[in-house]
Amino acid sequence: MPIQWFPGHMTSARKKAAETMARTDVVIEVLDARLPEASSNPMIRELRLARQRPCLKLLNKADLADPAVTAAWLDWYAKQPGVKAVAISCKKPGDAAKVPSLCQQLAPHRNDNVKPLRMMIMGIPNVGKSTLMNALLKRRIAAVGDEPAVTKSQQSFDLSPRQTIVDTPGLMWPKIAHDSDGFMLAASHAIGRNAVIDEEVATFLAGILLERYPAQLAARYKLDLTDMDAVGVVEAVAKKRGCIVKGRGGELDLEKAAMILLTDYRGGALGRISLETPESRAAMLAQAAPAANPDTAPAEDDEEPV
Repeated sequence: MPIQWFPGHMTSARKKAAETMARTDVVIEVLDARLPEASSNPMIRELRLARQRPCLKLLNKADLADPAVTAAWLDWYAKQPGVKAVAISCKKPGDAAKVPSLCQQLAPHRNDNVKPLRMMIMGIPNVGKSTLMNALLKRRIAAVGDEPAVTKSQQSFDLSPRQTIVDTPGLMWPKIAHDSDGFMLAASHAIGRNAVIDEEVATFLAGILLERYPAQLAARYKLDLTDMDAVGVVEAVAKKRGCIVKGRGGELDLEKAAMILLTDYRGGALGRISLETPESRAAMLAQAAPAANPDTAPAEDDEEPV
């Protein structure tokens, strides 16, 4: 089932963000390091490019992501003009403290009391924007929660006489173009549970774990993964953890097992895991391209020239 989630307040949030962008020098886009591109809102890119604003991409939750994959993403972003990317954990004060100076490097001309550096934090829900704001200001000014879309309105603060920063609500986009992006976002809890079926999301996650992190999956649940598919993983977790529907003759509670798997991934109990790599992203886009442009796809009976 395709996943879509666009709460009503996000329409006004997008309009307000576009207005604030006109008065911004550097856009700070907070991403989930485990799925950097899937967690990057294309509307943010459109807004900042329209205003020709440089972007500091923060691959947050790097402590939960596969470090080798994160390094590959940093190399990938380094090739993009006007973009600087760093891997951080907003829960570490030292990491957050680096952000203003990194932004200053992207706008060196904004560095005095007359022309203070104006920064704007953007990103999808539940990637750590509020945690970053609290760390930067060294006090709790933004609500932090485990549910997406906690922040509902913009807030502006002075970091110093030479630096101001605006925190914005988590912003999704109206239509998620790729089903796998929707599942990755749901697995990482960037999408409200009312928009997803937990069993389907957990099955998607299990497929990635089987393909890329089988040892960590087997170790966590003490499973023999031989000949096991993604559906079988969720069933096996249910059996191992005693997830049984009461009064149903021993029927497995797959919804409960799905939440165990998802919670373990979100909290890092499965280890450091990344859901996408630059290579997997390129392969997904290449596969999606013919479907998006059927007129350019080769006919089935086309043959290579001899």
